[in-house]
Amino acid sequence: MQNEHLRNVAIIAHVDHGKTTLVDQMLKQGGVYRENQEVVDRVMDKCADLLPEHFRFVHGVADSPDLSLNISRELLQHDRQLKVIAANLEKKIKAELSKMLKDEREEYETFWKNFGRQLKYGVVAEYGAHKDLLQDLLLFYSSTEKKPVTLDEYVSRMKEDQKYIYFAAGETVEKIDRLPQTEILKDNGTEILYFTEEVDEFAAQMMHAYKDKEFRSVLDSEIEEAADKEKTEESPDERKAVFDFVKETLGDAVKSVKASKKLKSHPVCLTAGENLSFEMEKYFAAVQPDSGIKAERILELNTAHPAFAALEQAVTDDPEKAKKYATLLYDQALLIAGMPLEDPSGYTDLVCELMR
Repeated sequence: MQNEHLRNVAIIAHVDHGKTTLVDQMLKQGGVYRENQEVVDRVMDKCADLLPEHFRFVHGVADSPDLSLNISRELLQHDRQLKVIAANLEKKIKAELSKMLKDEREEYETFWKNFGRQLKYGVVAEYGAHKDLLQDLLLFYSSTEKKPVTLDEYVSRMKEDQKYIYFAAGETVEKIDRLPQTEILKDNGTEILYFTEEVDEFAAQMMHAYKDKEFRSVLDSEIEEAADKEKTEESPDERKAVFDFVKETLGDAVKSVKASKKLKSHPVCLTAGENLSFEMEKYFAAVQPDSGIKAERILELNTAHPAFAALEQAVTDDPEKAKKYATLLYDQALLIAGMPLEDPSGYTDLVCELMR
């Protein structure tokens, strides 16, 4: 590695897979070890400035006869020569990971299982300062390929008229795959990326777009491609009385109630308002239990489903039963979204009552 500031730098680096190596024995903690050949007492263990947080899984030794000697250990941390090494080291690590991704995919996927989350947090860190460096290294599970794929691979398979990179967030691949909101897109053959880690949505939000294709959640947004073409267009006022009734019954629990364009075989789903998803709400609830941060809840009803027909009939014939139907549908939507019920016992009692 040569440039105008350093004529000669030798670096031995490796990714720690949990095995102890000679390099590990030289290191007390993760990071790059810096040594000047001429002055042993200038050795610096754990030189944090040489590696950014997202590449801290790399361990190694950086050695050069050209590093400054006539400065203190403290100043050495911020020496310009170290910054040159750091910049080149970051580029080299990115190049090696890109090469592994291209030429040794199975090995890269093993690496990803161990350190992928760290790269995702690197996208989010420092207000997205490293997103351009890291975004091509990211992997997400694909609904069509049934395996992890890169963003570049996803975009290369997009339909000609597809505007967005679609994703769905949830606890596991299996749970996401059963979400009602994904049904129409999957039936149309549209690929969906499954986000199963808490950092995934934050990373997508920070990147905003990839190759001019914006990220869009199938759970939180209107989806033009997902609209069921077989459904007859309804007048906005055609079901207004039913929607108003449900909204009045549920009160502030929901922001609004509307007809769904996403649902096909399911009666109900819950979508979030802008900026904050349900998975983000769960994250904040875990790390800041008293924060009270909540996503807006929008209840979507499938007007072509028999359950809606029963609700609509009850609004006219038996308003009290219709209130119970509305409450039941809302609770079911919460469960599908993976959100807790405020009154689980009340929910089971209601189900049993309506079964009589």
